Amino acid sequence: MATTALAQEKVWVTKPVYDKAESAHFERLAKVNNIAADVNISLQDLPARVAALEKDNHDLRNTVSELKALLEKLDLKVNSTVPEPYLAVCPAKPQKSEAAAQDDDDDVDLFGSDSEGEDAEAARIREERLAAYNAKKSKKPVLIAKSNIILDVKPWDDETDMQALEAEVRKINTDGLLWGAAKLVPLAYGIHKLQISCVVEDDKVSVDWLTEAIQDLEDYVQSVDIAAFNKV
Repeated sequence: MATTALAQEKVWVTKPVYDKAESAHFERLAKVNNIAADVNISLQDLPARVAALEKDNHDLRNTVSELKALLEKLDLKVNSTVPEPYLAVCPAKPQKSEAAAQDDDDDVDLFGSDSEGEDAEAARIREERLAAYNAKKSKKPVLIAKSNIILDVKPWDDETDMQALEAEVRKINTDGLLWGAAKLVPLAYGIHKLQISCVVEDDKVSVDWLTEAIQDLEDYVQSVDIAAFNKV
């Protein structure tokens, strides 16, 4: 009895397949509707975009026309102010006739003559004037180039005898060197440096030689710096 009732029941075995197909169909319809809506929106915006492009095109043409007009005015102004180039023609040099050229050649005396030469009195006067000029020139004082230098002489430590250091520096003597005033300037930790001035003749005394001569005082001097250098 139960078996007969089951046989009469209708079972839809392929229902999942139909459900899947139906779902796919509705998805396609939704995509088509979305595309149609986008196209409709684009078609609605199209007239406004075309109108904007036409306006931009019109403005661009007006701008180009104005620029052309300005260029034409500028070209006309430049052409009216720039002068045309010209060439200056020099007059031709007059040519001497053959006879005149011959006369000029005849006037030239290559060897000179007694009438045109200097006499003894003129030669003597010229020699006297030349000797007087040379004597005057030799008495004129010659400008000697000099320099005023201030040197910083640094000792090894605070136990260095700075008076003895200054005395040793002043012992450096040569032609064209004149020592000036000196003073002690504090550095640090009780150490002082000797700041001493001098005047040197540039042609006779080299600054490099002077600084090396001071640095050779190795018992007193650690280093030498040029604090100031001025032409006198």
